[in-house]
Amino acid sequence: MIKPIALAALLAAVLASLPAHAEPDQALRARLPADILAAGKMVSVNSGSFPPYEIVGDNNTLTGASADIGQAIGALLGVKVENTTVSGLSSVLTGIKAGRYQFAMGPIGDFKSRQDANDFVDYVQEYVVFAVQKGNPKHIDGLAQACGTKVAVMAAGSAEKVIKAQAAACAAAGKPVLEVQSYTDQPTSLLAVRSKRADAFFSSQAPLTYFVEQARGDLELAATGQANGFDALVQGAVVAKGSPLGPLLLDCIRTLMANGTYAAIMKKWGLERNMIATPGLNLSQN
Repeated sequence: MIKPIALAALLAAVLASLPAHAEPDQALRARLPADILAAGKMVSVNSGSFPPYEIVGDNNTLTGASADIGQAIGALLGVKVENTTVSGLSSVLTGIKAGRYQFAMGPIGDFKSRQDANDFVDYVQEYVVFAVQKGNPKHIDGLAQACGTKVAVMAAGSAEKVIKAQAAACAAAGKPVLEVQSYTDQPTSLLAVRSKRADAFFSSQAPLTYFVEQARGDLELAATGQANGFDALVQGAVVAKGSPLGPLLLDCIRTLMANGTYAAIMKKWGLERNMIATPGLNLSQN
C-alpha cells in the first residue's frame, strides 16, 4: 500500500484529471424517490470501522474508500449523504429492511440467504483469510488447521457462519475444539488476537491487510490464496428488497467507473486487487 502522504498526492493528481461533478447528473437524479428528493439527503448506515473501506472518527465522521464512493454518488445525485453508525451487522441489515436507513455503502458480503430481505449492489470482490500473531505460532494455514485454536470473527457476518461450520467439522472428526469468539467490530476482534485471547481473526482480506500494516510487525496474514470456505465472494452496497435505489446506485457505480473516479478511489486506499470488473445487482449465487 502506498504511504498516506503519497496517497493523498496521487489521488489529488488523478482526480484533477477527472470530469468535474459540480453539477448533478440530472438523468440519475430524476430517478430518486420523492421523499429523498424532498429531504435533499440519504442516510447511509455502517456498523463501525471497517478499514480501509469505512473508518469512523470523532463525531461520527466517516472516511475510507466506501465513504469516498458514497460522497461521489451523493454528488452525482445532487443530495447529501449522511452517515450513521449502529452496533453490529445485523442492526445494519434489519435497519435497512425496516426503512430506518436508505442504504449501507458497505461493502457487505452478498449471499443468497441475505438476498431474500435485501438487494446488493456489488462493486468489489473479496477474499477471506486469517490475521495471526507474528510467526503464526499456531500454524494456521487454512480452515483445516484451525481445529484446536481460538478464532475471532465478526458477529452475524459470513465468516462467522463458515468458521462455525468448521468448528462443527472439527468436533465431528474428533479433533481438538475450535473455539469461535464473535465480536461486533474489527478493532475488538484484532485486539483479541494481539492480546492473545484469540489465536486468529478470520475476516475479509482488504481490512485485514490494512490492520496488519498498522500493527507494526505484531501480526501477519495467513492462509492467503485459498478459498477458505468461500467461492467467488462479491460485496456491495445494501438497499431494501425491491427498492428503486438498487438499480440507481448500480448506475451511479457504472458512471463512476466510466469516468475513472472508482479506480482513483480504490487505488487511493490500496484496494486495486479488490476492484470488480463488472458491477451488478445480487451477483452472488452462493
